[in-house]
Amino acid sequence: MKRNFRFLAGVAALLVLLFGVGFWAMFFSERPPLETDPLTLAGDGSKLNYCELSVLDGSGKLAIEISKGNTPGCGYDHFPLPILAECAEPLPEGADDIRGLWLGVEGGHVGHVERVEQCGSRVVVTSSGLIHDSGPNSTGGLTSNDTEGAVLFTIGDREYCPRTSASMVWNEGVLDFHVFGWGPVVVRRYMEGEQLIWEYADGSTTRMDRLCQLPEEHKYPERRGPRYQLGWN
Repeated sequence: MKRNFRFLAGVAALLVLLFGVGFWAMFFSERPPLETDPLTLAGDGSKLNYCELSVLDGSGKLAIEISKGNTPGCGYDHFPLPILAECAEPLPEGADDIRGLWLGVEGGHVGHVERVEQCGSRVVVTSSGLIHDSGPNSTGGLTSNDTEGAVLFTIGDREYCPRTSASMVWNEGVLDFHVFGWGPVVVRRYMEGEQLIWEYADGSTTRMDRLCQLPEEHKYPERRGPRYQLGWN
């Protein structure tokens, strides 16, 4: 009986320790350096026609020659220019072309808008204040390395939002997002007819239609206040 109790107590202590380490890493570890080109962040991506896709014929830069894109702070303040605008590297074998601007029209996240960029083996998803960039680049690692576009809590004047990291791997026409780059698949994107299908970690499936222009209401992401406020302001 005592042995079982000690075993269960040890397991509980280990779980608490792992949770504490994970919580610290997610919120209090050093923030990823901002590697997105400042001109890209300063520009206005709402003015572009996203039905006019560039030709990936190798006549421009390679993906590895362009700096990594990631989320500034806890979210961008307006829809930025494309990260891979100067890239013209052809897509690799096995990758589907899912580039463009997409609107959720059916399923779990109706009204969701996202921009998907591709060049070579690189994929960038920009939406709701955040930028996820995975693949070869000139300044960072292969996995995305950024923060979620929402503040969970504040301590004094400092805002804390969770860090995220994922790899994007093509698997027979499906783009799988592996958490931390090596973990389980948490998100999937793939084409079905003329629609982009987005399977999210919350168990939802959203069908998305193509847009040519960003809706005005999505130029500035919704500013959500912190869920918790700690300390003094």
